[in-house]
Amino acid sequence: MKQSLVLKMGQQLTMTPQLQQAIRLLQLSTLDLQQEIQQALESNPMLELAEDADDDFGGSDNTSEGADESNALNLPEPVTLESLQPELEIEDGRWNEQIPNELPVDTQWEDVYQTSASSLPSQNDEDWDYTARTSSAESLQDHLHWQLNLSPMSDVDRMIATALIDAIGPDGYLDETLEQILESLDPELEIEADEVEMVLHRIQQFEPAGIGARNLSECLLLQLRQLPAKTPLLEQTSALVSEHLELLGSRDFNQLMRKTRLNEDQLRQCITLIQQLNPRPGSDIGGEPPEYIIPDILVRREKDCWLVELNPEAMPRVKVNNQYAAMVRRADASDDNTYLRNNLQEARWFIKSLQSRNETLMKVATQIVEHQREFLEYGEEAMKPLVLHDVAEAVGMHESTISRVTTQKYMHTPRGIFELKYFFSSHVGTTEGGEFSSTAIRALIKKLVATENPRKPLSDSKIAGLLEEQGIQVARRTIAKYRESLNIAPSSERKRLV
Repeated sequence: MKQSLVLKMGQQLTMTPQLQQAIRLLQLSTLDLQQEIQQALESNPMLELAEDADDDFGGSDNTSEGADESNALNLPEPVTLESLQPELEIEDGRWNEQIPNELPVDTQWEDVYQTSASSLPSQNDEDWDYTARTSSAESLQDHLHWQLNLSPMSDVDRMIATALIDAIGPDGYLDETLEQILESLDPELEIEADEVEMVLHRIQQFEPAGIGARNLSECLLLQLRQLPAKTPLLEQTSALVSEHLELLGSRDFNQLMRKTRLNEDQLRQCITLIQQLNPRPGSDIGGEPPEYIIPDILVRREKDCWLVELNPEAMPRVKVNNQYAAMVRRADASDDNTYLRNNLQEARWFIKSLQSRNETLMKVATQIVEHQREFLEYGEEAMKPLVLHDVAEAVGMHESTISRVTTQKYMHTPRGIFELKYFFSSHVGTTEGGEFSSTAIRALIKKLVATENPRKPLSDSKIAGLLEEQGIQVARRTIAKYRESLNIAPSSERKRLV
C-alpha cells in the first residue's frame, strides 16, 4: 500500500482540563462539592472564603469599579413563577383575606421555657457541642451489658450471659443457636446446655421486652408475659401466638375461629393486642444515626407566585484573594510570579466552573418547577410525566448534562424534600389520547388502598378496573409492580377483621 500525505478538515470536541473540571463539579453532590471546595482552598492560596460580613462576596474590593467579575462567585438571581390559582372550598364566605407570611409574636421563647433555657450555654461558649450532648451513641449490646452489670450472677453465668448478649442481633433476636454458643465457651468449665438456657431466660427478662428471643412466636410470648394478668383475653392471645401464628400470618380468620373456638369479636380483640407488640424489640435502641439532607434548591410560595432560588447555605462563598492577585506582575517571569499567575488562573477557572454549575442547576430546577407546578399545588396525583429530553430541549443542553445535574441534588418544597430525579417519571396512555404520570398512578393506588374495605381489599385487577373507569389504561402486572414499589402487600395479606 503506497503511503501518501492527505490534508483533511474536520471538527472535534477536545476535553480541556477546564471542561473536565466543570463536568466533574456538575455531578457532585452538595457534600462532595463542599469537600472539593475545601481541598481547593487548601491547595490554592489565591482562593479564600468570603466573610459573612462582606457584601456581594467580597466587600468593597469586588464591587469597586473595574473589578474582574471572575474573582468572586455570585449566585444566580431567584426566579419567580406565576402560580396556579387553586379552587379553594371555603365554608365561611366572609373570609377573603390572605394570611401574611410572618405573624407578630406576642411573647418570647425565654418567657415560656425558662427552665430549659438555663441549661443551655451562652452564645460565647465555643466549647459546647450540641451534637455530643444530645445524640445517643448507646448500642443494643451496651444497653444489655448495663443491665447485666446490675444483675447478681456467678462468674460462670456472667460469662455465659456475655456470650449470649454478643450473639443478639440488631433486631433483638438471638442469631446463634444454644449449641453454637455452648461450643464457643471454654470447655474446661464443663458448662451444660441446660445452664446456657437458664441464663438465656434471665436475659429475656431484660428490657426491651422480647429481647433474646429465638423466633417471632417466642418474642411475642415474652412480651405478653410482661402484661398485667388482668389483661382481657391474655391467655387466648398467648395460645394464638404459640400455636396458630402461621394461620394469623395468612389471615385465614375462619380457620382461626374454628381452631381457637373464639368468636369474631374475641378474635378481633386478640389481634388488636398482638398488633400492640413489637416484633423487632431491638430496633428501638441504637441503630444508625440519621442522615440529614441539605437541599440545593429552595422553592417557596410568595403570595400568588412560586419563588425558585439556590440554597446559599449549601454553597460556600468563594472569591479570589485580591491582595495576592495584586502581587501578580505581567512582565515578570520569575518562579514566584509564575506560581502566583498559575494559581490565579486556576482560581478563576474554578470559580467559573462553580458559577456554571449554579447557573445550570438553576435553569434545570426552574424548568422542573415550571412543568410540575400542579404537583406543588395539588400533590402527587397531579404529577405530570417528564423525561430528561423535555428539560434538555427547554434549556438547550444535552440529556447527559441534565442527568448529571439531577443526580444527588435535592429540592426543598412545601410538600417536602425531593431529589430532582423524583420529578421525572414515565407515562401511560389515557382513553382520550393523553398521558398520565406513573408517579400520579402510584399516588392513586395508595389512595385507593387507604380507602378500601378491610374485609374485601382491592385486588390488582380491581384497581386496574377502577383506574380504567377514570380513563387511565394500566395493565394488571403494572399495578402489581407499582404496588410492590410502594411496599403495599397483596390483597390476600391486607385482609383483616374490622
